[in-house]
Amino acid sequence: MSGPLEGKVALVAGATRGAGRGIAVELGAAGATVYVTGRSTRARRSEYDRPETVEDTADLVTAAGGQGIAVPTDHLDRTAVRDLVDRVAAERGRLDVLVNDIWGGENLFEWDTPVWEHDLDNGLRLLRLAVETHAVTSHYALPLLLRHPGGLVVEVTDGTAEYNGGTYRVNLFYDLAKTSVLRMAFALGHELGPRGATAVALTPGWMRSEIMLDAYGVGEENWRDALAREPHFAISETPRFTGRAVAALAADPDVARFNGRSLSSGGLARVYGFTDLDGSRPDAWRYLVEVQDAGKPADVTGYR
Repeated sequence: MSGPLEGKVALVAGATRGAGRGIAVELGAAGATVYVTGRSTRARRSEYDRPETVEDTADLVTAAGGQGIAVPTDHLDRTAVRDLVDRVAAERGRLDVLVNDIWGGENLFEWDTPVWEHDLDNGLRLLRLAVETHAVTSHYALPLLLRHPGGLVVEVTDGTAEYNGGTYRVNLFYDLAKTSVLRMAFALGHELGPRGATAVALTPGWMRSEIMLDAYGVGEENWRDALAREPHFAISETPRFTGRAVAALAADPDVARFNGRSLSSGGLARVYGFTDLDGSRPDAWRYLVEVQDAGKPADVTGYR
């Protein structure tokens, strides 16, 4: 069976784990050929020192029904990124979807720490990993994406423009990184829109990534055991939920209506009608504002 993205080519930059892996798998499930990048390979781990690898992600894409192609890449290495795009061009001659999900800052930021107390080297590296990598990748990849009309760029961040616009996010470095990616999508929308392509910013909700599950000492099969420690975790979602959001955008012939906008997985689920793996539609950002930030007891009724 062919999917709605049969014949389409996607590049998911930062697909080793988390949202990037979920996005890559769902693009594959929709029939796309997906190039997946990351620094953790079966031969060598990144400084995260975690077991997930970019080759594993490619295998999951193929198992889902697409074609997964792993290309280990450090997106701060301009030559490596240029070579990556040259390979896609040589092998496929096109790029229909670019997902900038590169992050790498999980172990670099300090919660609620002012800039004068935060480790400066860690903070500056976080900005390079979370922002510079996106700009480098777009610089090299967008000429290929623009060869054919209808291309889509998805900038993955944490928080909507509305929420981040009025909310302090963790510390200066984290706040700046996540807000910069939102603005990047806005700017790319202005540059790509007149040329027949679309750029959006997309945020997951409270995502049950591999790292998040480990932090709570649970797995996907028993994640609800973490509710005793954090009741609001009830609104959480799998990485595949964000993946389904990207797949829906990529298959939408009218996706240009979202050009330059900030979107969320929960918001797009209402638009397109997709669900998470358990059949629910968690709307985490509305819940965060109306329940968690408002100091109310955890209750996901009406939010998933």
